[in-house]
Amino acid sequence: MILKGLKEKSIKKRLNSILKNREAHFNTVKIEHLGIILNADETSDLEALKAIAQTLDVRPNKLKIVAFTSSKDVLAYSWDACFNTKDFTWNGKVKNAELQAFIDTEFDLLISYYATDVLELKYLTAASKAPLKVGIFQLDKRINDLIIKTDFNKLDLFKTELKKYLNVLNKLHA
Repeated sequence: MILKGLKEKSIKKRLNSILKNREAHFNTVKIEHLGIILNADETSDLEALKAIAQTLDVRPNKLKIVAFTSSKDVLAYSWDACFNTKDFTWNGKVKNAELQAFIDTEFDLLISYYATDVLELKYLTAASKAPLKVGIFQLDKRINDLIIKTDFNKLDLFKTELKKYLNVLNKLHA
């Protein structure tokens, strides 16, 4: 129990450090690589999430989806990678190599599609090397560069609004 509290405190400390030192690097690079972070406990519709990539004309091999679950049984999910709290050490470091590779990948766009306030999801979003981070409404506004305030269950509305804003930012191929 003490270790769990220490782990949570360490992750919060790392998250705040990342957010404090974060610099916005807006570029005009068109979106080709897409990363999606989600909470597997909230959604199980993989095809609907892959439709976001199709809407943005991102090839399937340039899409990477990772999911967080509070469940101990991560094998039951069909995501590219699924992680839980056991993938973090007691001092808040990521110990899952696949998850660390996701963080280190420089996606052109990172979508944080989760509504529940989960510390590990927020850390993963903040630690990502993606220059543009988009999410649905969240309590901590420092995590994403663009927040599209939609209901979590209205993925089609989110896709429409996302495409509209990315067109305005000139991030989509013509």
